[in-house]
Amino acid sequence: MSADKAWTWRYERADGSICPDPSLPDLPSGFAVQVEAETWLGDSWKQLLDAGVDAVSLFAYGNLEYGPMSLHPPA
Repeated sequence: MSADKAWTWRYERADGSICPDPSLPDLPSGFAVQVEAETWLGDSWKQLLDAGVDAVSLFAYGNLEYGPMSLHPPA
């Protein structure tokens, strides 16, 4: 992992298994800072959900920062 793309999302299914990278046109490989990663997710969560992603986890330098976090709206 490149130091300039240290923040990454892991895409997960409802059962906790890891999704392969969803096929989105502008799926980034990572982000330079946490706020960029979170802003991108805020703009893209619906597309991820439509692509079959149920939850995400955020990693920094390979370490889990938080997650899994559901992409489904509260019931």
